[in-house]
Amino acid sequence: MRILFLGDIVGKAGRLAVKQFLPKLREDLRLDAVFANAENIAGGIGITGETLDELFASGVDFATSGNHVWRHKEICSRLEKDRRILRPANYPEGAPGRGHTVFTLKDGRRIAVLNILGNTYMEPLPCPFRTALAWAELPELDEVPVRIVDFHAEATSEKKTLGWALDGKASAVLGTHTHVQTADAQILPHGTAYLTDLGMCGVELSSLGMDFDIVLERFLTKIPAAFKPAKGDISLNGAYLDINEATGRAREIRIIREHCPAWKMEKDAGPRDDED
Repeated sequence: MRILFLGDIVGKAGRLAVKQFLPKLREDLRLDAVFANAENIAGGIGITGETLDELFASGVDFATSGNHVWRHKEICSRLEKDRRILRPANYPEGAPGRGHTVFTLKDGRRIAVLNILGNTYMEPLPCPFRTALAWAELPELDEVPVRIVDFHAEATSEKKTLGWALDGKASAVLGTHTHVQTADAQILPHGTAYLTDLGMCGVELSSLGMDFDIVLERFLTKIPAAFKPAKGDISLNGAYLDINEATGRAREIRIIREHCPAWKMEKDAGPRDDED
């Protein structure tokens, strides 16, 4: 099974990158499924129903999220009824939606997906390691060898450790949240594909997709200020996975990086508003 998993999609620039690059990637890589972290698709922080619909219309099959998932309250009802999107599984009982599911492709093939949130430098949620290890032992996954984990976390050490903890129990453990693609794509000894961070889709020459000047001013003054998505050349970052459907073991993991000048994007797609 061939899967593309895209890193954090930031604002309209990120959504535009998906529209621009995904059709050719689907064809060239002969993809069976496209996953993406969508927690920043609406104006650079949070998710709305409209932006989620746009993402799915652009060819993304399934979306994960992270600590910004609750920014726009309208998404809570969508999390309850739409099985194509997850919130982190280690939020306490009573949180809207679900943190893991078995996603069925149009041809009937199934993929188990877990979305999990780290603890280090993040919210003090229940232990991601215990949550992930319990998920890997769920009886309903016995007949679903292909298993993908989005670990939305800050600390490299935490991500690496979960990768090793799930080696042989998941097909891939992929990090999100830091918006900077790492260079450690690898297959662990028992067949789990691992990457510390998928990177981001949006304006990469920025402060994690946000306007550099505003972020700098906040660091200099310590005065809170609303971030704004950056403008500039647009990039798409993620990872390509080739997974043995019978065993769930990864055969290949490959970093994906695409880049296009902003002027060409806007010429092809028309003017864009980064405030949405």
